[in-house]
Amino acid sequence: MAAPSIPAFLGTAKSTIGLQLYTVRDAMQADPASALAKVAQIGFNSVEGATYTNTEKFYGMDPKIFGALLKKNGLVMRSCHYRLGEDTQGAEKGTILNDWDRAVEDAHMLGLKYMVCAWLSPSERKGLDHYKQMAGQFNTAAEKCKATGIQFCYHNHDFEFEQQDGKYPYDVILDNTDKDLVKMEMDLYWVNKAGQDPVKLFGQHPGRFPLWHLKDMDNTPAHAFTEVGNGVIDFKKIFANADKAGFKYFFVEQDKCPGDPFDSITTSINYIKKNLV
Repeated sequence: MAAPSIPAFLGTAKSTIGLQLYTVRDAMQADPASALAKVAQIGFNSVEGATYTNTEKFYGMDPKIFGALLKKNGLVMRSCHYRLGEDTQGAEKGTILNDWDRAVEDAHMLGLKYMVCAWLSPSERKGLDHYKQMAGQFNTAAEKCKATGIQFCYHNHDFEFEQQDGKYPYDVILDNTDKDLVKMEMDLYWVNKAGQDPVKLFGQHPGRFPLWHLKDMDNTPAHAFTEVGNGVIDFKKIFANADKAGFKYFFVEQDKCPGDPFDSITTSINYIKKNLV
């Protein structure tokens, strides 16, 4: 059988190649200007942020200053991660449940296109009824995003695919949120680690997955993080179904690297440029 073809729009010279900055978090904390310059030098032209919650800053900077730093390095920030904030009972600002209006305003000022609920703490995973309640909160947060031209998304791990009362929490989120207001950022590593098929999910919920996290899974019993192209995930098959997914942007992410994260993201981008875009 012939290998699936890659959609033409992914092969253009103007392809956007993104990086989730959590991958180089230590460098970003120590010296964001130098870290971003290195990210751009390696070949990334888009980034996704991870620090706004609690600080209400983008890597210690307000939107205008951080935006100027991105522009200086030829980078754009398409998306940023945020927390729900239920578990902190209002102690953290810049969450979906606390000072979200300011978060949306700052995101709009920076030019973000997506605001993403990044993760639910263990205390925020209280059963299917609670997931339904959160779905309503996501709809409300997404309405505020929509008013400024921003799309709200939810980023998965693997716990959403642990059945509760015969259902996956992930399905509860999908089924109880407005399909236009709330999209999904699919983390391809976690979906695969959970034993799920990304392409099947695209077929069940077409158009719901505009953002992807590209991270690979190694071929060991630990199923550890590895560089894109060094593991077992069939990215070519996934990219061949990009139109069905409603795909717009991807971000390379590697939570843990065996050595220098900049070496790991260089390996990943080299594979991506040769094989996927």
